[in-house]
Amino acid sequence: MSTKPGRMIAGGELVVRTLIQANVARVFGLHGAHLETIFQACVDHGIPITDTRHEAAAGHAAEAYARVTRGLGVAMVTAGPGFTNVITSLASAYLDRTPVLYLSGAAALRDTETNTLQAGIDQVAIARPITKWAERVTVAREIPRLVAHAIRLATSAPTGPVLLDLPSDVLTTMVDEASVAIPTTIVLNSPAAPDAHAVTAALDLLAAAARPVIMVGAGAYRSRAEEELLKFVEASGIPVYSDFEAHGLLPSNHPLHGGTFHKMADLPTGNEGIDVVLALGVRFGLFTLGGGGRLVPASAKLIHVESDAREIGRLRDAAIPIAADPRATLTALTLHARERRWPDRRAWQSVIAEAKSARRKRLSPALERKAGPIHPLQAVTAIVECLPADTIVVGDGAESYHWLNEVVHQDRPGSYLTHGFLGAVGFGMGLAIGAQTAEPKRRVLCLVGDGAVGFTLAEFHTMMRHKLPIVVVVMNNSSWGASQHFQEIVSGPARVVGTRLGEARYDQVAAAFGCFARRVTKLEELGPALRDAFASGTAACVDVAIDVAPIPPEVELLMSQF
Repeated sequence: MSTKPGRMIAGGELVVRTLIQANVARVFGLHGAHLETIFQACVDHGIPITDTRHEAAAGHAAEAYARVTRGLGVAMVTAGPGFTNVITSLASAYLDRTPVLYLSGAAALRDTETNTLQAGIDQVAIARPITKWAERVTVAREIPRLVAHAIRLATSAPTGPVLLDLPSDVLTTMVDEASVAIPTTIVLNSPAAPDAHAVTAALDLLAAAARPVIMVGAGAYRSRAEEELLKFVEASGIPVYSDFEAHGLLPSNHPLHGGTFHKMADLPTGNEGIDVVLALGVRFGLFTLGGGGRLVPASAKLIHVESDAREIGRLRDAAIPIAADPRATLTALTLHARERRWPDRRAWQSVIAEAKSARRKRLSPALERKAGPIHPLQAVTAIVECLPADTIVVGDGAESYHWLNEVVHQDRPGSYLTHGFLGAVGFGMGLAIGAQTAEPKRRVLCLVGDGAVGFTLAEFHTMMRHKLPIVVVVMNNSSWGASQHFQEIVSGPARVVGTRLGEARYDQVAAAFGCFARRVTKLEELGPALRDAFASGTAACVDVAIDVAPIPPEVELLMSQF
């Protein structure tokens, strides 16, 4: 550190200099006076700010940016309502372990207990239960150390959100730049390696299995395990099921890809079912159908690879627990897999292929409908058929994304962003903004239910202002579909209350913000509308009238838990 006096700089400048050292290239947020010095420093250093119309969208955009880049997302929100508006994003990132740095403005320290504007709540205390770490900066000179510490915690396994609370007088305090050093080592890259004995035991169990499968979850995606997964699968012949951003770790068109997790329910049970599971970066619970993980037979032996040791054994006993990085583990498995003789798995592979074919056959009547409203499965099938190559797909809505799960296919991981453990609808527009910002050369499609789109309709304006050519497809059944179906099943059709939305034209709302807009009421109109939307080169909304009656098979499976 230099002892020669330097120029005086504000605390907000120190925040941005530290972000730059951590290779942050983009920030999402919504302006508030408390954050002005950070906004100005971003301008000075050429750090773009994607400003949204609501803080929730800024938080969700930062989540998507982190998920698509497999890096850090950054969201800035002002004090009071700015902070409270982003709490849903905080909780979502916490449950899904998404590495996001939330910078919250706060009232000046000198104004404590003065009933001043946007103060009087302890933002750090509120954030602590739903973040990996939360702290308040009280001295401007400590800003670089604490920003670096926050980023290090967010990006180290198990990853997760962090919050740094920044009082306005700390951000405006002037500091001699020569007296403050910016940390040089912020993001760590030291994934945990697996124990050699555990690797050998896992290979022994997998080689002896008659009907093994591999499950890959978000942890496998975030460890960048795609190349190692492909090598191991092709060496061992073991089929793969995927979930979350892990769709595409093994391309959907690979003959050994079985589909999403819920399609494991189509496999035989008992003595003909799965006997060994290699779970890579998978957290058992909701998406494995409850605490017992009912998609995995109780008799099946589990090899559980997770960077977070707290997840191993939480809900399913692991025959071989491996608290390590999924990619490092696959590398070790593949290294020794080539030295082994693997059994002929063609019969088991055929069982999985037949299960996929049988599921398509069961759903085919919906696709063959000729009269009446558009069946939602017909809609999502047509949508997927019209997607440009390498499109990032965002799925939002309590039922819409479940229909999409039936047909979505990705050849590249991190290209399908949808609901996690919080199950918060209404985050799709924000996710789409973050995804398009992270990958400006790729196309982004956001499929959203008519209930979910209502949360952040004004973000059509954000897309237009920032020239983000996102195509939003609204699955419009004039209802909170999942809630209506739940009421019909549990309370009876005559007891449906508070779940019907009535008619609304979301395309007209989007058009008012300057977007390309189209209303679709017939299936044959959908393909041309989507092609025109993508060709428009601007933000677009295609409002598709669909039938409210059908229930996605996956939702029926999930409802069986209640």
